Amino acid sequence: MQTAVTSLLPPRIAGPDRSEKRPHLGLQRRNVKIRRQMLGYVCISYCIDAILLTIYSKTGALPGIVAPVYLTCGIGHALVFGVLYETRLSRRFSDPFLVVPQAFVGMSIMLTSAWLVPEAGFLFLCNLFIVFSFSSLRASARETAIVWVMMTIGLSALFLGGEKVIDLPLANVSERVATVLAFALTVGRCMFIGIFSNSLRESLYNKSRQLKEAYKRIEELAELDELTGSFNRRCIMRMLDDEVARAHRGNKRCSIALIDLDWFKRINDAHGHPIGDEVLRTFAITVFANIRSIDKFGRYGGEEFLLILPETPSDVAAGILERLRSIVANLDWSAFSPMMAVTISAGIATLQPDETADALLARADEALYVAKEAGRNQVAHA
Repeated sequence: MQTAVTSLLPPRIAGPDRSEKRPHLGLQRRNVKIRRQMLGYVCISYCIDAILLTIYSKTGALPGIVAPVYLTCGIGHALVFGVLYETRLSRRFSDPFLVVPQAFVGMSIMLTSAWLVPEAGFLFLCNLFIVFSFSSLRASARETAIVWVMMTIGLSALFLGGEKVIDLPLANVSERVATVLAFALTVGRCMFIGIFSNSLRESLYNKSRQLKEAYKRIEELAELDELTGSFNRRCIMRMLDDEVARAHRGNKRCSIALIDLDWFKRINDAHGHPIGDEVLRTFAITVFANIRSIDKFGRYGGEEFLLILPETPSDVAAGILERLRSIVANLDWSAFSPMMAVTISAGIATLQPDETADALLARADEALYVAKEAGRNQVAHA
């Protein structure tokens, strides 16, 4: 009997898991991972440019020193910001991703390189799109405007501040192949940034969905009694107020019943609190299995429960409670402990015109007191 009864019991409601208790830690780890990924992609991008510059130097279009100097500046740029991230110094700023400073340094490297090495200036100018694309991944509207203004000022200084001509190496087949590679890799990197941005959006969507599920779980925990799975006192009292208001609006009948497990303290003392908990859970699942879908059942306190019976006149409510009383009394409680018996007492009250929820509950409590005084294991009417 014990196995049969406990198999019907509602599962115990677990508390919020560790991920719900520590959302900020998970968010910090995610941000660190994203920052490291972005810096890794920046380093790869500089390496690609260095390879292209090396190809140009092999064709004679550029001095051989350009590629290693450019790569050193680029990797140094990434390392400096990497140190700021890893040492958490970036947290001292309003933007821990340092979007504007990173964009400024990146654009400075590109524009300076275009000024000093105009023979391959087109490559550095193409990279401005990459810098801007990376910045836009984490930039706010204000930060995006700042980066755009800085880029515009830098380009104005480059094109209007001197007579240097930004060249496009096409002197021979090798230079043309390198130029095609430069354009193709620039477009490819921009596309990759778009894919990376899309993955961030998907990740954000998934996190948002998980957060909604966590909030829904918290709401459930806030409404349900952990032991019995029934509504807790705060929730069942709110439901009582709602049902009373609805009954008054629709001029409908509504009954309630306060139910108490008889001599429950003796059960705890004689058989132990674990058995007492199982008795409460078994009683709750028994009620759930024998009430209507419109009825509301909650734990009022201790071993006392409140059953709300919407659209139910007094005689129908009496029949429902009498049936519940008989079912509970006839259960084989000895499956939990030999010679154990459990009964309930109930007090029923039916809503009267203009009666408040508190007054209705008080009358049900008086009826419950009458049932107990009359010997328990019975149902009394207010």
